[in-house]
Amino acid sequence: MNAATTPHSSAEYSIRPATDADWPGMWAVLEPVIRSGETFTWDRDTTEADARARWFKDAPGQAFVAVTADGGVMGTGELHPNQGGAGSHVANAGYMVHSGHGGKGVARALCAYSLEAARDAGFRAMQFNAVVESNVRAVAAWQAMGFEILATIPEAFKHPTLGYVGLHVMYRKL
Repeated sequence: MNAATTPHSSAEYSIRPATDADWPGMWAVLEPVIRSGETFTWDRDTTEADARARWFKDAPGQAFVAVTADGGVMGTGELHPNQGGAGSHVANAGYMVHSGHGGKGVARALCAYSLEAARDAGFRAMQFNAVVESNVRAVAAWQAMGFEILATIPEAFKHPTLGYVGLHVMYRKL
């Protein structure tokens, strides 16, 4: 199965590459996550145009969505090379899920989709550069999916309510 072209599905949603028509729903997911400043290192005042330019990726990267049967965006992800040149064989990815759909396995499904898409694109591994250590649900989910914490950079993330917390670098082979 080729993740880049074949939708993944569950009884509640399917995951597929994002299209321009998905952007309004994607922004409805991204904006609250960005504004909260709790789990992503993005500037909290990132504009919609900047977010769109940052989220949509050129091949072999891609943006993708988890959508309901009626096309509602439950979550979104993006995949791209972690580095250029001699480091471009390691993928990086990020995921955001609408708050109304948390706890339904959407983030894990987005991650599983990205792992398959990365493998299909020829990447050898995936690395997350900045998993906020206080985001314990994400850390546990990624560990359950085979990622290991390689290092934690102490106080590298300024959480809006918890203050300075660490950022995990997480990795797994494909």
